[in-house]
Amino acid sequence: MLVVEDFCTSMIFLAYMPEVFQGSLNMKNYFEGWYFKHVSANLKQAYSFIPGISLSKNESHAFIQIINGSDGSSEYIPFRLKEFSWKRTGMYIKIGKSIFTSRYIQLNINNGRLKVNGRIEYSNMVHYPKNVLSPGIMGWYSFVPFMECKHGVVSVTHDLSGEILMNGTMIDFYDGKGYIEKDWGTSFPESWLWVQANNFNDYNTSFHFSVAKIPWLGKFFIGFISFLYFGGKFYRFNTYDGSSISELYRSGRSVYITLGNKDHKLRVKVVRRTAGELKAPVSGSMSRRIKESIDARVSLALYDSEGKVIYTDTSLRAGFEQIDKIFEYFGMTGTEQSVEKTASSEVPLALE
Repeated sequence: MLVVEDFCTSMIFLAYMPEVFQGSLNMKNYFEGWYFKHVSANLKQAYSFIPGISLSKNESHAFIQIINGSDGSSEYIPFRLKEFSWKRTGMYIKIGKSIFTSRYIQLNINNGRLKVNGRIEYSNMVHYPKNVLSPGIMGWYSFVPFMECKHGVVSVTHDLSGEILMNGTMIDFYDGKGYIEKDWGTSFPESWLWVQANNFNDYNTSFHFSVAKIPWLGKFFIGFISFLYFGGKFYRFNTYDGSSISELYRSGRSVYITLGNKDHKLRVKVVRRTAGELKAPVSGSMSRRIKESIDARVSLALYDSEGKVIYTDTSLRAGFEQIDKIFEYFGMTGTEQSVEKTASSEVPLALE
């Protein structure tokens, strides 16, 4: 009984610190990964580094994935599990000779094809708000057991300082922008859509949206989490707070999203651009292949309850993942919807 109580106490404690390692190296069919995005001040360079672990029945290992937003190239570097270490007192992950924290990353990678060295420091970090009943972006869903995949936002936006040497080329991230999130569980969802942007004209604005098919106890539901941060305030749209998605469709290389609650409506247009291939988890094994872009363009408009535009802006170098089947749950059956069929007259010029 005492062991069970200690386990439950530990799980509750970890729920309030989603940024730290949530699992155990003794687990099977489990993955955990952190996503560190970096965009240079001139927007010419964009790199995401994804450290993580894969614990499967057949083979377990740690890894670092790298994606180049400019050309879509990617690299997956496996490490022995014993080369993975962490701290419970704060966000600190070490894989091989590289270190990933909430204050900096220190890269020292050499797998023959790719050699990366350098340090990028973070400052002026904006954290997603939390309280007793809502320890992170998943709200009270953070406490729900048997979830296939959980999600955490470590830093909504922050400033960068530093540089890295990649295969002999120096990449300058001084005065750039960064973002950190993570996922953990058994598998990524069957289908989902994910958008992340924080390189808007307004320097401190940040936007996140994800929607997925979520299996639970033999059934499933469509859940979503989203926020717009600007002017020092969070505008939140989530399944668990009564918000809704009134539109989600694609047309050509564009995706259109409309979110709403009793106070605000948010309209979003995402234009897909260069994408690269990443590995994704299935029952802990990194055996799935997905496409991700960190070169998308996001335009958005926020309205008040009376339909007045509060804010419009556009971000380049946005993160974007799309698994097409998610559109089937919003009335699309594999064919693309034409823009003319929507209430596009409500969309500001920035979104057209």
